[in-house]
Amino acid sequence: MADQEKALIVGTGPGLSASLARLFAKEGMTVALAARNTDKLSGLAEEVGGTAYACDASDPTSVDTLFADVTGAIGEPDIVVYNASNRGGRGPVTDLDPDAVRQAILISCYGGFLVAQAAAKQMVARGSGSIQLTGASASYKGYANSSSFAMGKFGLRGLAQSLARELQPKNVHVAHFCIDGGIMVSPDDARTVKAGPDGTLDPDAIAETYLHVHRQHRSAWSWEVELRPWAETF
Repeated sequence: MADQEKALIVGTGPGLSASLARLFAKEGMTVALAARNTDKLSGLAEEVGGTAYACDASDPTSVDTLFADVTGAIGEPDIVVYNASNRGGRGPVTDLDPDAVRQAILISCYGGFLVAQAAAKQMVARGSGSIQLTGASASYKGYANSSSFAMGKFGLRGLAQSLARELQPKNVHVAHFCIDGGIMVSPDDARTVKAGPDGTLDPDAIAETYLHVHRQHRSAWSWEVELRPWAETF
């Protein structure tokens, strides 16, 4: 296992994270999956030959425990992907629940910091690794009635840009991915059908880009990638 790459995906669900897990496993990586509720991960973990871990990404102790457990079981991750996010509710700013907004920022942004920090401690020490953070349209555009999600995703993008500049000289590759459009759940779900051909992003295609960025030669690193369906307006 020493020569086998290890991947940790935090915020694992049935969409993009599942596609990443399947692709990483197909590429010969040992895969660890983390989510608040591990019950939903048992089938995917078995499919990819990986292990599921419970983790509250907004809690420092929980994140530290996750990295200790994963490292003890499979070794230090070569790639860490942060996919967790929380919208905190939609609506006019005058009506938003402050506690819900706080929780959204904790998960979308602060959790990304905690996971990236834990990954960086290992990767900087050994001089290699990739940290990948998943953004959204809201990373660039603060939509009306969606201020809590915008705050979380704007913050995550700022974190990625800062860490990319800080850690690149240490041979640690940090990248932010703007997923600018809806992700397909299945070819026949209502949103995909309504959007029409190529109107939503195929999660398997997104995963291929994450893998490509992880494998980039360091003479030509990307710190940010935007992905959108060709039908999506800018």
